[in-house]
Amino acid sequence: MTATLTGVGVGPGDPELLTLRAVRVLREADVVFVPVLDRPDGAPPPGRAETTVAPFVPSDRLRRLPFALDDRGGVTHRRESAWNAAARTVADAVDAGAQALAFATIGDPNVYSTFGYLAQTVRELRPAVAVHTVPGITAMQELAARSGVPLCEGREPLTLLPATAGLALFADAVAGPGTVVAYKGWRRHTELLAELRRQGRLADAVLGSGLGLAGDRVGPATEAGDDPPYLSTLLVPARRDRRGGKL
Repeated sequence: MTATLTGVGVGPGDPELLTLRAVRVLREADVVFVPVLDRPDGAPPPGRAETTVAPFVPSDRLRRLPFALDDRGGVTHRRESAWNAAARTVADAVDAGAQALAFATIGDPNVYSTFGYLAQTVRELRPAVAVHTVPGITAMQELAARSGVPLCEGREPLTLLPATAGLALFADAVAGPGTVVAYKGWRRHTELLAELRRQGRLADAVLGSGLGLAGDRVGPATEAGDDPPYLSTLLVPARRDRRGGKL
């Protein structure tokens, strides 16, 4: 049989937001890999993905893969080394006889996920391994649900971008006719709010921090303080003046 590696989206952090397919794939897997922050000075604490899937996967089938999740320097040596080491660990599991392998990732495995880098490297090491994904609920969907703000209506575009791509990209998106969602905006939060204020879009903007976790927060972006957590989502709804106005 051909070994299969499946990237499983487990949502923003609430175990109740896993899909039925995600739970089935996780339970059927011979081994479930979870990403954790590499810590050369000690064992890393459980990551969000591990905490989310723990109710569904026996601990003896969970394997941690360290990644340079806090590296902000692009494709650094530390980051590439972590990708390579993680892929070798997966390849070793295949060589040892594992047929069904899963990688749990917060959100969706095809949206800003570490899984893409892992899968690419595993394909290079073991070309015969089949790679699949199971979609997961994203942070922007959870924020829209919790805040009661539709992501898009009628002909409105929806723009998702990382704040790390720069303020100019964010400003161009906000100037457009649709909804804008920004991930990874914690370090640029003050700049993002200033741009929203300049364009008259600040009043309706909402921020979700730590979505799906105990103590998470959803509310007006202006009330989030100057230093929100890294895993924060900013939602700027499209301008809507009447029901069905964009049809």
